[in-house]
Amino acid sequence: MSIDRELLSGAALQVAPLLLGATLVSRIGGAEVLVRITEVEAYEGALDAASHAYRGQTRRNAVMFGEAGRLYCYFVYGMHWCANVTCGRPGTAAAVLLRAAEILDGEPVAQGRTRTRLSRAKLASGPARLARVLGLTGEHTGLDLLDHRSPVQLTGLPGAGPQAPEGEPPAGYRTGPRVGVAAAAEHPWRFWLPDEASVSAYRPGGRKRVAGTRQTEAP
Repeated sequence: MSIDRELLSGAALQVAPLLLGATLVSRIGGAEVLVRITEVEAYEGALDAASHAYRGQTRRNAVMFGEAGRLYCYFVYGMHWCANVTCGRPGTAAAVLLRAAEILDGEPVAQGRTRTRLSRAKLASGPARLARVLGLTGEHTGLDLLDHRSPVQLTGLPGAGPQAPEGEPPAGYRTGPRVGVAAAAEHPWRFWLPDEASVSAYRPGGRKRVAGTRQTEAP
């Protein structure tokens, strides 16, 4: 299903709930994994002290300043990749962190990419696990998620059910503080679908930082 880029061109706080229930397919390395997004976090660029773009454009975050619907992957703790969908108008640097998803297809591939044996529900629980099962690394930053030729695509924004058409968030989604961030930790900018086993357990910020990073899991 083709997605209108305009739907992703609003503020991160508007776009984030629209991604709940959306499907994302990765064909990295010719191996297909299909997931349904269950949890996200919004990051508002220059307006958000927890965002990588808070202090302006750098080589690392440059894709955030471009058009909506691009993939932004970044490295944390010296070992994990996390994946984000850019949103907003060019120059605004907003993004939505993909925190968790349900595996719909490609479970053997997803299991093969993990370091330990996990249940299907936990394979993509948390941003690092989600990026790992999709095969995403920094080399995939900049991919156009709305291009049918891309190896990673947003295949639809259907919401959580038939009563939530594209362009509207699913009914009954929940909001709360973002997980693991120290700056702007009070903002209820995490969004998730209730009663989903893949959704992360809440963990407040303030964890020990890794050299060279300003926060834990924030785009």
